Amino acid sequence: MGIFLLLIIHWYASLFFQSVFHHRYAAHGLFTMSRGWERTFFVGCFITQGSSYISARTYGIMHRLHHAHTDKPEDPHSPENTPNLFAMMWDTRNNYKDIHTGKTEVAEKYKKNLPQWDSFDRFAHSGITKALWVVLYIALYMVLATEWWHFLFLPLTLAMGAFQGAVVNWWAHRFGYANFKMDNTSRNILPFDLFFWGEAYHNNHHRHPSSPNNAHRWFEWDMGYFAMRTLHRLQVIRLVKE
Repeated sequence: MGIFLLLIIHWYASLFFQSVFHHRYAAHGLFTMSRGWERTFFVGCFITQGSSYISARTYGIMHRLHHAHTDKPEDPHSPENTPNLFAMMWDTRNNYKDIHTGKTEVAEKYKKNLPQWDSFDRFAHSGITKALWVVLYIALYMVLATEWWHFLFLPLTLAMGAFQGAVVNWWAHRFGYANFKMDNTSRNILPFDLFFWGEAYHNNHHRHPSSPNNAHRWFEWDMGYFAMRTLHRLQVIRLVKE
C-alpha cells in the first residue's frame, strides 16, 4: 500500500510542475509570477522530479520547437521520427541534452522570456545529485515495499519526469480523438482527463496553444487550468488572460 501511495503522490506532484511550470509558464507564458515564486517552482520541480529533473528553460525551448515543427524532422520529440515509445524517449533525451549544453544551435526567437536559474540547473543535473536521489528512492522502496514485485516500479520512480513527458507526447500523437482538423497528428488522449493535469487534450492545445484552458467540449476537464486559477486567486501567479 505504501508503494502505491508513493507512486500516486509522486505522479501528480511531478506532473503538476511539468504541466503548470514547464509547459504553461516556461513554454507558453500563460501567466506571470515574481522572481521569488519562480524560484520556488524551480525547487518544487527538483523535489518532485528528483533524478529525472528537467530544466524549465530547456523544456521551454524544446516545446516551442515542437509547436513550430510538429511531426517534422526538426521536432525534438515526435513519434513520427522514431519507431516506438522507447526510441522516442531516447531521441528526446539526446535532443534535450544537446539543447541544454548548447550543442544544438537554437534560433533566438525560441529563447525569449524563459525562466532561467543556471546555478540551480547545474546542481540539479549533476551526477552526484542524481546518484543521491537514486539512493533515496531505493531506501524508500526498501522501507515501503512489502512484495518483491513492488521494486518493478522503481524505474518509473527514477524516470518519472521523462516518462510523463513521453506518455503525453507519444500517446497524444498516436491514439485518441480530435476536436480540430490539424496539419499534424495531435490527438486528445482521454475525454475526461483525471490523470494528466489536462495535458491529455493535446489536439485542443495545438489548435489553441495560447489558451490557459486545454478543455474545449462540455465533458472535458482541465485540472491544470483550475490549479492555475486557484494560484491566480491566491496571488501566487497572474494569468495573462482567463
